[in-house]
Amino acid sequence: MRVKTAKGRKLASTRWLQRQLNDPYVEEAKRQGYRSRAAFKLLEMDDKHHLLKPGGVVVDLGAAPGGWSQVAVARVKADSGPGRVVAADINEIEPVPGADFLQLDVTDAGAGDTIRDTLGGARVDVVMSDMAASSTGHRQTDHLRVVALAEAALDIAEDVLKPGGAYLAKVLQGGASGDLLTRLRQNFAKVAHVKPKASRQDSSEVYVLGMGYRGPGGEDAPQL
Repeated sequence: MRVKTAKGRKLASTRWLQRQLNDPYVEEAKRQGYRSRAAFKLLEMDDKHHLLKPGGVVVDLGAAPGGWSQVAVARVKADSGPGRVVAADINEIEPVPGADFLQLDVTDAGAGDTIRDTLGGARVDVVMSDMAASSTGHRQTDHLRVVALAEAALDIAEDVLKPGGAYLAKVLQGGASGDLLTRLRQNFAKVAHVKPKASRQDSSEVYVLGMGYRGPGGEDAPQL
C-alpha cells in the first residue's frame, strides 16, 4: 500500500497544472467557450462516425461539467430546432443552454425509466458516456470501475435507444470487459474501439462504440 505524502500530492498537483498550461486543447476550449477539453474528443469522434444529427435525441450520462452536452446541443440543434439533449449527472451542474438536466445516479435501477419519463416516452438516437470513477492508483481496479460505469450506461441504452441508435462510452485501454463486448456485439450491428487524437497521449482512456442498435438477442456483430 502506497501512502501519498503532502509533498507527493503537491508534486502531482504541479504536474497537473503544468500539463493544463501546456495543453493546446485546454486553451482552445476556453477560446471556443467549451466547459472542458473533452468537447474536442466528441467533436472528433462525431466527425468520423456521424452520431449527432440535426433533430436527433441524445442522452449524455455523467455530463459534468457539460462539454459533451454543449457539442450535442449544437450538432442536433436542440437550441434552435427539434433536436433534444438530456444531460444526466449525479451532481448538480451549471445548466447547459438547450439541454434538459437530470440529477440522478446512472447506476440506479430506475435511471432508464426516469430518462424515458423526461422524454415523454420518446426513443433516443444516441446514449453517450464520458464517465470515469476517481482514480485509486491501482490500474486493474480503475479499469473495473470504469467498465462498471460503461455497463450502467449500456443498461440505460438498452432501455431508451431506438432501432439504429448508437452507444458511446469511455473505458480504459486493455479493452472493455468480455461481458460488455459480448452484450454490444449482440445488440449492435457494428462495434469498435475509438481513440480520439484529443485524448492525452499519456491517458489510457479509449471509447467503445456501438452503432446500429437492434435490441437484445441478435447475432454477433462485425467489428468496424
